[in-house]
Amino acid sequence: MAKNLTRYILFALVLGIVAGWATNTAIDDGSAQSAAQLKEIADYLSIVTALFLRLIKMIIAPLVFSTLVAGIAHMGDIAALGRVGLRSLIWFIGASLVSLTLGLILVNLLQPGIGLNLPIPPVTASSGVETAAFNLKDFITHLIPASIFDAMATNEILPIVIFSIFFGVALTAVGDKGKPIVRGVEALVSVMLQVTNYVMRFAPFAVFTAVASAIAEKGPEILYTFGKFVGSFYLGLALLWLLLIAACFVIVGPRTRHLLRYIRDPIVLAFSTASSEAAYPRTLEALDRFGVPPRIASFVLPLGYSFNLDGSMMYMTFATIFIAQAYGIDLSIGQEITMLLVLMITSKGMAGVPRASLVVIAATMAMFSIPEAGLLLILAVDHFLDMGRSATNVVGNAIASSVVARWEGHLNPEEPADIEPAHAPSHVARDKPIDDHF
Repeated sequence: MAKNLTRYILFALVLGIVAGWATNTAIDDGSAQSAAQLKEIADYLSIVTALFLRLIKMIIAPLVFSTLVAGIAHMGDIAALGRVGLRSLIWFIGASLVSLTLGLILVNLLQPGIGLNLPIPPVTASSGVETAAFNLKDFITHLIPASIFDAMATNEILPIVIFSIFFGVALTAVGDKGKPIVRGVEALVSVMLQVTNYVMRFAPFAVFTAVASAIAEKGPEILYTFGKFVGSFYLGLALLWLLLIAACFVIVGPRTRHLLRYIRDPIVLAFSTASSEAAYPRTLEALDRFGVPPRIASFVLPLGYSFNLDGSMMYMTFATIFIAQAYGIDLSIGQEITMLLVLMITSKGMAGVPRASLVVIAATMAMFSIPEAGLLLILAVDHFLDMGRSATNVVGNAIASSVVARWEGHLNPEEPADIEPAHAPSHVARDKPIDDHF
């Protein structure tokens, strides 16, 4: 079914572009009335997308909790858990620096904001994006959930991960007394993966409405107007993919060339819905079929969704310097390096914040006297850029999981990439430290 789902999603993507373009062409006459009508149509279309994303959010918390607890229980060794965590953070920091630096280099080389010839918003204009300064105290204290039920209700991944680690370690420590709970958690994993299969059947409808609503409201000409900016950013994403895949090839070996085939379904889903969160369940299953043990994938992947959003981090440096260029603000090398380090830190403190990339950018611009109103320049095409960075986030986290599994010396044999697992329990059953031979 995985192969068919990818085809359905791609078909829905193309159909959505055609439908959105036709709707915009038929209604848009340049008047305020037609603009309002197109927005209303886009709002109605986006209902399906919103429902699908809510279905995804409905399963994220129990899926993260159950897979992570089951993974820790199967890990058995607390030292192994610490080793996997340390190796994950080393990769996350390295990948983050590469993403931010590549964005900084490319935006300075290509200079998409120079000579833009677009009306620059007044510096006093409001972007409509709520900003908040990074607060280390609040970030650290927020890691520990006051209530696990509150964290699950709001889908805050980091607090869920922290609680799940405590719960999994405690479950391991009590030994035989905890075995009934371990079996119950494994059963919950199976159930949640089955629920995921049901939810994914709605993905093509969500893809169609997401793309159609964006094209209908904005019109295809918005991509022509911001062509240099959008094209430069996607060039940067392509280079980032090459760098990440090359690093994976060095560490994991020739098997890396199969990885994109396994994760093509979640990549297409993330791209077409502009949500990397929507691709989380499928990414977890794809990594299992690729051979990453669930005990590693279920630990690295949730952390990656908070600390390893490679596409989003490239976007932060790229968009910030683009806005500075549009306003004619010249930043020194020292200021740009400082900006990179600030974004490196603040991006980790915004996990779970809606439109986190824009929030971080808005908060950072104020530090360098760049008018916040500049965000209005990129809001028009943010959805189309979000599609690329969401897909890149999926690739980055899949590679991170594969690399950590290789470092641990435990990559399981591959399953066929073009078929669904025979049944959900295999996700847990395959979690054995089988050495990999290429």
